[in-house]
Amino acid sequence: MILDLDELNPAQTYFQMIQTLIPRPIAWVLSEHANGSYNLAPFSYFTAICADPPLVMISVGHKPDGALKDTRVNIEARGDFVIHIAHRQMLAAMNASSATLAAGVSEVDQLGLKTVAFAGSRLPRLADARVAYACERYDIQEIGPGRQSLIIGRVKQIYVDDAIVETTAEGRIKVDAGKLDPIARLGASEYAMLSEVVSLKRPA
Repeated sequence: MILDLDELNPAQTYFQMIQTLIPRPIAWVLSEHANGSYNLAPFSYFTAICADPPLVMISVGHKPDGALKDTRVNIEARGDFVIHIAHRQMLAAMNASSATLAAGVSEVDQLGLKTVAFAGSRLPRLADARVAYACERYDIQEIGPGRQSLIIGRVKQIYVDDAIVETTAEGRIKVDAGKLDPIARLGASEYAMLSEVVSLKRPA
């Protein structure tokens, strides 16, 4: 089967892309509303793009009514945000946080999630997350006729739960992927969890 994307509308193209570009990591993004409360939303068009400087990117669409999503508005206005890597026990809350709420309404409050101070960050992090990135806005670009927002963040601090960290014989800090137990996004309403981790050294 060959899918010719020139023959599909944007919604059809999106559906086919998310069915095939799998698994995808999920950025669970906390940002601050103008009223001081916290927005929390998941995005699976998310990746690291550079190490020097340390940059990550999330791709953010629009609300059903065409308005900019709160994440874009908040990051553009205040500049800082926190990305969490959610684990298995956080799936229900993460999925619930994708609901469209009125501007200024906090998913953190609605879902009863606990936050704690994040050293080096003005914003807090979710207390139960095992990995979190404190980011500052590096750039925002709009692409395509639908004005998709590419939000590029510079990572300033990374929180890693001590319980998922081990030190290698070479003295490197290594995250145990199984203990992190991250959620991956598939297509439609599907998610995936780690079931097997394969270690394979790259050739010299």
